[in-house]
Amino acid sequence: MGGQARQLETAVAAASAFTTDHLARVDRPRSPRTHLELEQSIDAVDLEQPLGDLDEVIGELGDVWLDHAVWYHDPRYIAHLNCPITVASVAAEVMATSVNTAVESWDQATSAALIEKRLIRWTTDRIGFTDGLADGVFTSGGTQSNLQALFIAREKALASCGTDADTHAENLSRIRFLTTGNAHYSVARAARLLGLGDRGIISLGEDSRGRLNPAELDRRLAEARLEGLLPAAVIATAGTTDRGAIDPLPEITEVCRRHSVHLHVDAAYGGALLVSPRRRSWLAGIEQADSITVDFHKGFYQPVACSAVLVRRARDLYHVSWFADYLNPASSGRLNLADISLQTTRRFDALKLWVTLRVCGAAAIGEAFDRCCDLATDTARLLYEDPDFELVDPPQLSTVLFRFAPPQTGPDVDAAQLNQCIRDVLFDSGEAVVATTVIKGKACLKFTILDPTLTVDQLREVIALVRDTGHELTTPAPQSSADQTPSPAERQHLS
Repeated sequence: MGGQARQLETAVAAASAFTTDHLARVDRPRSPRTHLELEQSIDAVDLEQPLGDLDEVIGELGDVWLDHAVWYHDPRYIAHLNCPITVASVAAEVMATSVNTAVESWDQATSAALIEKRLIRWTTDRIGFTDGLADGVFTSGGTQSNLQALFIAREKALASCGTDADTHAENLSRIRFLTTGNAHYSVARAARLLGLGDRGIISLGEDSRGRLNPAELDRRLAEARLEGLLPAAVIATAGTTDRGAIDPLPEITEVCRRHSVHLHVDAAYGGALLVSPRRRSWLAGIEQADSITVDFHKGFYQPVACSAVLVRRARDLYHVSWFADYLNPASSGRLNLADISLQTTRRFDALKLWVTLRVCGAAAIGEAFDRCCDLATDTARLLYEDPDFELVDPPQLSTVLFRFAPPQTGPDVDAAQLNQCIRDVLFDSGEAVVATTVIKGKACLKFTILDPTLTVDQLREVIALVRDTGHELTTPAPQSSADQTPSPAERQHLS
């Protein structure tokens, strides 16, 4: 074992040195290499002919990957819900991967399973599940967390109809989930995976801020019952992907209790408010939910993947249970996390959150997320005061929605295409990475701010890049000769 340990130390040191060297030299969020160029360089690698030397392979990775990676810590990357990560969590990842702990059964995990359970209790305490009956399990991300929560809701609804096999298919066809169009796309996907199809979703309207309307929810639940349908779950969102909207949880809770329907809160994004020193009250009412999704790889600054699904009643988790004599027999009496997880083989992802909390503390995480929300407000103010931009929405968390729409833009310019082109030009050049989306049927640009080290000046620089690119795309180039033609980039982005 001593020789293996020394080999591991050497390999980890080499990989770490190479990666940190690239981190130190990053000067843009991505390289301007095209899809075709990257594909060609990767396809040129002969996987049937190993190099036989780790240092050579690491060097090769620089050419085919790291030189062209998308760097989320760069100040000009503000596109999606990707966060810079804590150094402590990276150290934990090295340890978890080196030991290769799997947490599905007690005889594979022992103390690792207990660490995960302790973190689940810490999270449920933060939520406000204080009666000692709550539980949860780590997952691969919000999509899996939402799927497990909605599977639980479906099984509870079916159980309420009895266990008659002859009516199972009929009862399944009656099940409905209720949510708004702003819910994460994984909810609609879950409905399909759970056998409900597209008709399994009752889509609710939202208010001007993109939040679920409790009065409409109350009415639609009553109508669904009258139509002979079986409402199994209401999905509220605490931090929608585009607008950062937090649904009115106290009012939604009251409606769900009155109609005896499972309430799931997707707090994959807004769950970081659980540790916020200044904004924790924004999650008031979440403690009344039946299940909750929290992504630690967003506002908790953890490497992907690190998420959890939490339930107010531990017994609900056992709707997913399946027992195997070779892994987790029902008679075991041991702590086998496979009993309550959709996954079998599962990494020790809880370790990185544990190490971060022990090094940094929850308050520092919350302050960092608060800082991102403050930066979003500052950025929105810059855009609001700039005549070249239209602010779509005041920020509700750390996303900023806006359009490039200068007053002098002619009527022949397609605004939706223009904003998409701005995003594409910036991405392809490697100068900045921003996102696009559609709000109320209109395309817009989006900044997603999850880096607390950003400054207002750095954000102002990205705004300037967006503005300059927009003007370049809408200003006709001077024709110096009759045969002058548009550049390939212009043909690509404005065709």
